[in-house]
Amino acid sequence: MSTLDHHPAGHSAARPRPLSLLVRVHADRRVAGAAAVVLVAVVGLLSGLVLPRGPVTSGQSVSVLVLCSALGAAAGLLTASRWSVLLAPAVFGTAFELARIPAVGPTVDGIHLGSVYGVAALVAGRGFDALVMGFPLAVGAVWGAAAGRRLTRRVPPGRRRAGGYVRRGAAVLAAVLVLALAAALLRPARTAPIVGADGAPLPGSVAELTTVAIGGHEQSIMIRGHDRDNPVLLFLEGGPGGTALGAMRASGQGLEEDFVVAVWDQRGTGKSLSALEPTATMTVEQMVADTVAVADHLRNRFGQEKIYLVGSSWGTTLGVLAVQQAPEKFHAYVGSGQMVDQQETDRRMYAETLAWAERTGETDFAQRLRDNGPPPYTDMLAYPDALSTNPEYRDFPHGDDFDPASQYPVSLFVEEYTLTEQVRAMGGIIDTFAVLYPQLQDIDFRRDVPELGVPVYVVEGAHESPGRSDLAVEWFEDLDAPDKELVVLDRSGHTPHLDQPSRFHDVMIDTVLARTGGPDRP
Repeated sequence: MSTLDHHPAGHSAARPRPLSLLVRVHADRRVAGAAAVVLVAVVGLLSGLVLPRGPVTSGQSVSVLVLCSALGAAAGLLTASRWSVLLAPAVFGTAFELARIPAVGPTVDGIHLGSVYGVAALVAGRGFDALVMGFPLAVGAVWGAAAGRRLTRRVPPGRRRAGGYVRRGAAVLAAVLVLALAAALLRPARTAPIVGADGAPLPGSVAELTTVAIGGHEQSIMIRGHDRDNPVLLFLEGGPGGTALGAMRASGQGLEEDFVVAVWDQRGTGKSLSALEPTATMTVEQMVADTVAVADHLRNRFGQEKIYLVGSSWGTTLGVLAVQQAPEKFHAYVGSGQMVDQQETDRRMYAETLAWAERTGETDFAQRLRDNGPPPYTDMLAYPDALSTNPEYRDFPHGDDFDPASQYPVSLFVEEYTLTEQVRAMGGIIDTFAVLYPQLQDIDFRRDVPELGVPVYVVEGAHESPGRSDLAVEWFEDLDAPDKELVVLDRSGHTPHLDQPSRFHDVMIDTVLARTGGPDRP
């Protein structure tokens, strides 16, 4: 009988230990730990260099999730220690932060927990990074360490205490959560078709999310309309940094009946967040050029010589400058919550907010405003105190058809955005604002835009801040244009197109379209 076929009773055949590099590394824990640290640090540095703002697209998010899961498993396998669960994310995070030091913006700068926007920057920036990189890294390390301990016989075979079962159960649950996160990140964005009374897509309608090369960057546009032959309307959201896909899905459906509505996510916003870098080339002049380029794309796509341009807040600044540069491409310009002189408006709204705080006994907030002083600010996170905190700007009777789903952050939770875009969008608002807002301080349309070569229609809310509306009226009254009208909606504030959607739609049909005609075709 061969010795291979004969074993003493109660004993199994001796299994040779795997003679591999891994086992030899395990023989010296210091070498194993150093190897794991170097590996994780190198990958962290490379990740920070390639993705200085972290993953901002679904593809990037899923890729780093897979990479970090594998990296964590490798670190755990090398060390065969549960300490890798803490060590790997700490080393990776440190290396990642060092590599992206050149990147600028509230989501990548220091942590500021003293304001809502500072917390939003943390959640949308480092918080999401931790979710898609740090968490999979830790989970991978758990499984890698378990495998390493088994390979090195640090786990006694054949016996497992109750605590071991609990740890294994937790590891399985964590792995399931990583898989669920990956599935959520892979969910594609879509926009629902426009349907008729029978529930079938309406013939001749258009409903799509498209990506176009604009100014050397891929930028996204949502296009929706009941009839692709209707006049084209390009909508410019406010901010800078805002994204309006969700808002216009909630409150722009009336416009879709009479226009082909194109909602553009400007560079550095929403679905176009990946175009934020390099920030050095993101200038007001480039944004105006991008606006004209988007208009050209829509004109060519739908065969119309001219389109309508509608702007909201910062979008009105962008819109006026685009129309001034290329009036021949537009039927008319419509401003909803018209901006004129950003710095003067900010100073007036600061005074309004400080007066409200003193009048209502908000002494701590009033003192913070005094400490900040009047705008302009070098700290972009100081602006919300002066411009967004005063409840008088939002606590008024809205229109009967006002939809709260059109407001941030609820407007981000629509199917037109992927999960990555939904979370990163708030960070995009903050970071893009930080790049562009300082460039607006010298703009004054009363001086710079005394005339426009297209009809101009300004829609203001009766509850708009005087710091904005007074300047809008002053500019409008002196403006020279082929046709112009100022419309005030009684139950609106800074965003009449959202506060009273049907009334805004009526203005677009009964005033704008009626006085400018339909699409001109070549």
